Amino acid sequence: MDVDLRRVTADDWTLLRDVRLRALAEAPDAFGTTLAQAHELGHDEWRSRAGNNGGCTLVAVDRDGRGLAMGGAFAPDDRPTVFVWGMWTDPAARGHGLGARLLDALVAWCRADGRYAEVRLHVTEGNDAARRLYVRSGFEPTGTWEPLREGSPLRIEELRLPLSQDADPAAQRGG
Repeated sequence: MDVDLRRVTADDWTLLRDVRLRALAEAPDAFGTTLAQAHELGHDEWRSRAGNNGGCTLVAVDRDGRGLAMGGAFAPDDRPTVFVWGMWTDPAARGHGLGARLLDALVAWCRADGRYAEVRLHVTEGNDAARRLYVRSGFEPTGTWEPLREGSPLRIEELRLPLSQDADPAAQRGG
């Protein structure tokens, strides 16, 4: 599949908004944010989110400029832990390795930054394909489970990946 990974900037806010709204509509139980909450965000908030605020948000873009997949990384409060968020691939683009490419690129960004000791992420129970991707990429369960969001019967599992230089999952997979 011919796509480019684009690190979004504030100028790409409409691209980020489009992909994120499609993700929330297609997979409402995969994210802590709801589609209704995302629809309430104004242009300035989307522009700010696309600006990354020290993090990294990537969108896989096809030749026509349409976002097919996304994922992001952020480190709250200058902690040595960086969090991956918002991983999603359009159903029509699944099975082409976009999720792995995005995750590898986000982990590479975390490694290159040099400030982080580990990457953490959450996966919703029952999202077995995503969990397999994360485990295949070297993430391990922390044993921590919490509700997806208030009022949801679903739970999310926390996974972690140490960022030691000798544990590069992409290199181990040959990618």
